[in-house]
Amino acid sequence: MKNDGMALDVPLISVRYARRFLRFVQKHGISGTIVLERSGIDDDMLNNPDAFLSIRQIQHLLANGNRLLNDHTAPFRFGQELDLHGHGLFGFALLRQRDYRKLVNMVVQYLRVSLPLMDMELHCNGELISIRLHDNWDLKKLKPMVANIYMGSIHTLASLVCRKFTFEFDFACPGNSMAWQHLAEGVEVKFNRPHNRVLMPLSGRQARDDDTSVATYLAAARSREQIQGDNSLNVVMKVRTEIMNTPGRDSTLERVAQKLGMSPRSVRRHLGLAGFAFSSIRNDIRETFASRYLLETDMALEKIADQLGYSDQASFSKAYRSWTGRTPGEVRRTSRPDRN
Repeated sequence: MKNDGMALDVPLISVRYARRFLRFVQKHGISGTIVLERSGIDDDMLNNPDAFLSIRQIQHLLANGNRLLNDHTAPFRFGQELDLHGHGLFGFALLRQRDYRKLVNMVVQYLRVSLPLMDMELHCNGELISIRLHDNWDLKKLKPMVANIYMGSIHTLASLVCRKFTFEFDFACPGNSMAWQHLAEGVEVKFNRPHNRVLMPLSGRQARDDDTSVATYLAAARSREQIQGDNSLNVVMKVRTEIMNTPGRDSTLERVAQKLGMSPRSVRRHLGLAGFAFSSIRNDIRETFASRYLLETDMALEKIADQLGYSDQASFSKAYRSWTGRTPGEVRRTSRPDRN
């Protein structure tokens, strides 16, 4: 797909990536207002979680940021911070996948859908995996920046199973060459190569198996995108962390507030300022834990209820149905028809 005018204006990329990029440049002392100039992206779009942006809008946004960032390695680091493996069930699927070639293929397919600025060509040769990037939109001067964002994202995602990476770029080394060799442990960077490509020898790193740790990981990942940095959102983060550590009977407002050294009233006020309620945060985390236990473990419903702080199975079933519209028994039966 090439840069052909009309296609550039089709909404394809979630606005959450624009929000993340604005937060990233602001950490580098750059005004978000300047980065948004001539992009056609307004506050209504940024505040709409269901909005999608066009390739043209993303190009303007990235071009403005690239011009102002005084760090040639910044796009790679932005890609690392995207935390794509934390996006809902994709993160869980990555953690549970034992065939590492399939896992890397999942990474490629996910990036193709979520960030359709470049296409990727995957090759496996024995224990060596290569991912070659192809410019879909004739990005011109933006190509090195976008390639770096992809490389950073691939590094974060594939580090679940790979310990060493060689990143090859088809452009000359910009800036200080030493900075590129210290991007991350186990990373080698080469410039003036024929293609933009990453080479990854499989390391045999083990996937997580413990059901509780996986559920905790996913609950944390679902929470992370909403953490911004001001005082009230910091309280949201701390409350989520405390509930994730003990989602059962200890996850009351009073006990969480005590652990944070705050009064329940103060915690409730901060949550309200950030647009949250304690009960909705706890329910969201409990739903995540409950769904993982139901879908991926054989834990008895009574035990799940107890783990999540319910006095009996009936109370848990009622709560779960209010969250999802289905009972725990229905979810378990439909997910495992071979066991019925």
